[in-house]
Amino acid sequence: MTELVGIIRIRGWAATPWYIQDTLEMLRLKQRFSAMIYPKSSALEGMLKLTAPYVTWGELNDEGLNLLLTRLKTIDGKKVNEEFVTKVMKLSGYTEFVKKVKEGELKLNKLDNYFKLPITLHPPKGGFKGKVNRPYGSKGEFGYRGEKINELIKRMV
Repeated sequence: MTELVGIIRIRGWAATPWYIQDTLEMLRLKQRFSAMIYPKSSALEGMLKLTAPYVTWGELNDEGLNLLLTRLKTIDGKKVNEEFVTKVMKLSGYTEFVKKVKEGELKLNKLDNYFKLPITLHPPKGGFKGKVNRPYGSKGEFGYRGEKINELIKRMV
C-alpha cells in the first residue's frame, strides 16, 4: 500500500516567482484552495520543498481521503457516483474505486480524462488558525503538517 499525500494550495498567485508558479502548475494547483492527491515520492518531495510557502501538505488517512473524494467531480461537472464508476471506469463500484486509489493502483493525478482536476475546496470553517505566510511549526499554516492535514480537510470540505 502506497502512502498518499494530500496537498492544498493556501496562497494566491500575486508576487509568486515564475519558477514556483510553474511548479505549482505541474502539481495542478493553479488557484487558492485547490487540492490534489499524489503517491509519496522523492520527486514530489523536492517539488513540495520548493513550493512550501504556498502549499500545505501531509499524509492522508482513510477519512481524509474519503472526504477529498466526495468533492471530486466528473469531467461533466457532476459528482462521482456508483453509476459513473461502473459504466465509465469499468470497476465494480465506488468502494472498489476508493480501495484502488488507497492502494495506489489508480493514480488520481493521471485520471484527468475522467475527472475535473484539481479538487476544489472551500476556505476552512473558522478560518486559518495561524498566519498563512508563516510555517506550520511556528504559529503559521504553510508547509508540512503530517496527519493534521486531515483536520484541515475536514474543515474545508
